Amino acid sequence: MTAAANNETAISRQPFALKDCSLITIATGRQAFTLAEFREHLREVSTDSVYHHFWGGLLGPRFEEREFNNDFAAWCRQHLHEQELAEQLAVVDPGEHRELEGLRRELMDIIDERLDSSEIAHWLRAGQPFEFVRSQLVIFATDKVLNEPPDLLELLPEITTGSVFYHFIDARRRLPEGVDDFSFWLTGFG
Repeated sequence: MTAAANNETAISRQPFALKDCSLITIATGRQAFTLAEFREHLREVSTDSVYHHFWGGLLGPRFEEREFNNDFAAWCRQHLHEQELAEQLAVVDPGEHRELEGLRRELMDIIDERLDSSEIAHWLRAGQPFEFVRSQLVIFATDKVLNEPPDLLELLPEITTGSVFYHFIDARRRLPEGVDDFSFWLTGFG
């Protein structure tokens, strides 16, 4: 076994401290009524905004069933009445992008293609604007520590949505391998 592999095993065999988190939503002051305005703001907003509009809905309470998996697709469908564009934006998988800039570029390419292919897309005006917001992740320590893999099985029924978000979704941005925290930790046990 190499020194790097021994080091990785030693790190991942450490006790696993379960964390919880919440997103604080922060207004950007940017809103768009047209697809062209939307594209311009999307180009300029921080990547925290792109992150929020893809993942923030997972932590916030919702009463309705979401038809689309991100806020961009939902707005295009509900307020611009651009069904085809909404469907194209909905199939974008943010997990395929290690960096949020890549995700932003994919979104902009889809929007550019729509603007280039349709004169109507330029003058459609939404009934309600798209409000660009960003978010800040706040991480909380919990009193739960996992020492061995069976501990995870016992703890699963008690894990909060915030813990799932932090350890499964946000971890893919934090860890260089792009894996979730639990998978990384469990690799140390074979």
